Amino acid sequence: MEALESLREPLREPRRPQGRPEAAAGALAPATGPAPHERPPTPLVLVACSGGADSMALASALAFEAPKLGVRAGAVTVDHGLQSGSDLRADEVAQRLRELGLDPVESVAVTVGRDGGPEAAARDARYAALDAAAERHGAAAILLGHTRDDQAETVLLGLARGSGIRSLSGMAAVSGAGGRYRRPFLHLDRQTARKACMVQSLPVWDDPHNADPAYTRSRLRHEGLPALEKALGKGVVEALARTAQLSRDDADALDAWAGQAAASVRDAAGCLECAKLHELPPAVRRRVLRRAAIDAGAPAGSLFARHIEEVDRLITGWHGQGAINLPGKVVAQRQGGRLVIRQG
Repeated sequence: MEALESLREPLREPRRPQGRPEAAAGALAPATGPAPHERPPTPLVLVACSGGADSMALASALAFEAPKLGVRAGAVTVDHGLQSGSDLRADEVAQRLRELGLDPVESVAVTVGRDGGPEAAARDARYAALDAAAERHGAAAILLGHTRDDQAETVLLGLARGSGIRSLSGMAAVSGAGGRYRRPFLHLDRQTARKACMVQSLPVWDDPHNADPAYTRSRLRHEGLPALEKALGKGVVEALARTAQLSRDDADALDAWAGQAAASVRDAAGCLECAKLHELPPAVRRRVLRRAAIDAGAPAGSLFARHIEEVDRLITGWHGQGAINLPGKVVAQRQGGRLVIRQG
């Protein structure tokens, strides 16, 4: 399948599982590589599968393509414990994955916290479980079943937050530490994935949370996007996905520019000079300020555009205002032509 062609790119050497005596012993062994008569280990690729149509179609595609791609194919399903009988459902999904020929297959139960709301908390717990599974099995990559429809929803959510061009860039095809996460279905629509399951007679599970209006993404999926298509015509999803790619290209270029500019606006002591910051284009300056705030201890996920705008006014609209309080107990303050951003 064309969507999996990106896996032909060289994969990193699988990580050694952590925390076991044999792993520690292996880490201490000389890095001489395989003996001449030994073949290098085949990379393992895991698919994160909820049992829904998107991820089941991806699991089936991986099982079919893995031999041709020269990788081993496994899977992880995460039980969030948010619904009655979720453990039994996770076991059923794991069994379906084994029947597809995937190995290893693991069902992982997690505890979902409350930080950031239910959707964010579930996402954090899920990614933590996937990261841990990758470490245990030494996986080179984890495939996620996000589709073009998911990308369109993500772009609209970013637009509603007013968080800037990075939010409009949506989800990256490759993300995570070392490019661990891959999203090969970002160019496919959700209906195509569902049809693939129907053709193969693959049972799928439709999570009731995906239709629950209590969740923002659910309301957007079932009310917001259909309303946009009714008002603007078909093609809204494709246009939003295209916007995501264009925005990502622009955001990457601006981030690179800001990274180069960050050193030029500091004095010999490493302090940010307000006059030099003022000379930068606003988009670059705000990126420099955001990075400085994160480096000082502000959590990236809690640092919003309005925070950076307030800090930016210390540069562009200075009239003696006091310190700006940022998430993570970080404070930004102008002192004698310098901008000081630090905790406390």
